[in-house]
Amino acid sequence: MTRRDLLASAAALACGVSTQRGYATLKNQVKPKSVAAVISIYEPGTHADVLIGKILEGWKQDGGPGPALKLSSLYVDQVSDRDLSRRMAEKYSIPVFDTIEKTVTVGGDQIPVDAVISIGEHGDYPFNEKGQQLYPRRRFFKEITDTFRKYQRVVPVFNDKHPGPVWNDAKWMYDRAREMKIPFMAGSSLPLTYRKPEIKVPPGSEIEAAVGIGYSGLDIYGIHALESFQCLVERRRGAETGVKWVQYLEGDAMWAVLDQGIVSQSLFDAALAEVPKVREGDVRKDPDAGLFLFQYNDGFMGAVFMLQSVNRTSVALKLKGQPQPLATQFEERTEPAHPHFAYLLKAIERMFHTGQPSYPVERTLLTSGILDRTLNSRFQGGKKLQTPELAIHYQPVDYPHAPLPDLSSNPSLPLPE
Repeated sequence: MTRRDLLASAAALACGVSTQRGYATLKNQVKPKSVAAVISIYEPGTHADVLIGKILEGWKQDGGPGPALKLSSLYVDQVSDRDLSRRMAEKYSIPVFDTIEKTVTVGGDQIPVDAVISIGEHGDYPFNEKGQQLYPRRRFFKEITDTFRKYQRVVPVFNDKHPGPVWNDAKWMYDRAREMKIPFMAGSSLPLTYRKPEIKVPPGSEIEAAVGIGYSGLDIYGIHALESFQCLVERRRGAETGVKWVQYLEGDAMWAVLDQGIVSQSLFDAALAEVPKVREGDVRKDPDAGLFLFQYNDGFMGAVFMLQSVNRTSVALKLKGQPQPLATQFEERTEPAHPHFAYLLKAIERMFHTGQPSYPVERTLLTSGILDRTLNSRFQGGKKLQTPELAIHYQPVDYPHAPLPDLSSNPSLPLPE
């Protein structure tokens, strides 16, 4: 920034004029990367609000420090009477376009932006027979990447939550990104959130068993539970080579896996102890409970219990040589401004500055496949399904979670050891 820029920013703030990205740029001396946003719906409390709102108004969405990103253009698929996009666009002088191509090109004949963020979450979209809400993530990605081809320039893309949500769409998105050499990242905010209590699971750990607990809808929150589970079990020695089979169980069949020792009762109890309850009594009487059961190609067993008697996500692990389980809750703090999304945005910011995903998109592809195939099993009455398509290999990375990395850190520099 020039001295003139510094004086102009200071004058704007002193006069109460709203400016996006000013504080982060002043602190880090990092030139902001320009971002085009493609969004399903932008209402209070939506993912667009807690991600794009942080680009515009800072990590706490209070006008304070924020990421070294600048929103350059906006496409919103559905506009309701609770819409924020028009008000925010007017406040920050952001052009809103009626097509994705115009958004990526900012209405011109080239691609001037440094990156694209795609948020296909929330909104009025249909459900299929498996209970998956058919968010337009593939359509968004296709139109974004068609624009890359037309104008012969590729920039990094982040897809909020899992690609798909149907497996064929998820795999198509992944394959297109690889074919076009697009830096591509996707996923949930929960692997980046605060953990309560903090547990140490170094890469290469000898993890003997694991149990996860999730809550709410099987599709919309199942991916949160699976990604929370996967971000820990991928740290086991020799991981990751994918999943061999999946099965959905409910009723007596799901609890039988505990009684028969297929899944550890002590690990289930440890995971359950970390999440708050919304119903009293025996958890086995939860009429809407279900189990995602799956086996990895290395023989490791995955078990994620989706319970309606709790309202948070947790994972418990058994490490070799440690008599007691390690268990933690993946927190969902609401203040300030849903901070787990700030740490997700920090990972996105880093990719947009370096051109390299902060962690492998294959983790999200794998969890997307597990979820889709498990919902298929449920639709087929709990049939065990072989999943050769989920033989997904990747090398995990030791990327930190809240309260690290420092939100004010330079996103173009390597993370400290």
